Amino acid sequence: MVMSRDQNAGRIQRVRIDNSTFERVEEFKYLGTTLTNQNSIQEEIKSRLRSGNACHHSVQVAIQKFKD
Repeated sequence: MVMSRDQNAGRIQRVRIDNSTFERVEEFKYLGTTLTNQNSIQEEIKSRLRSGNACHHSVQVAIQKFKD
């Protein structure tokens, strides 16, 4: 395996491994988890809270319809 990287003012822009080039990104999803270049979990926590709130709201609407 051969690795190289292009640098611009000290910041990695691309990583090349063999014949594959990977661009630098601020964040991406991997196995359902948001990973950031700052190794921060705040966005992941916010995303999971939004998802949980949406699920809770859907259940509450379904329960309310069932009661009526």
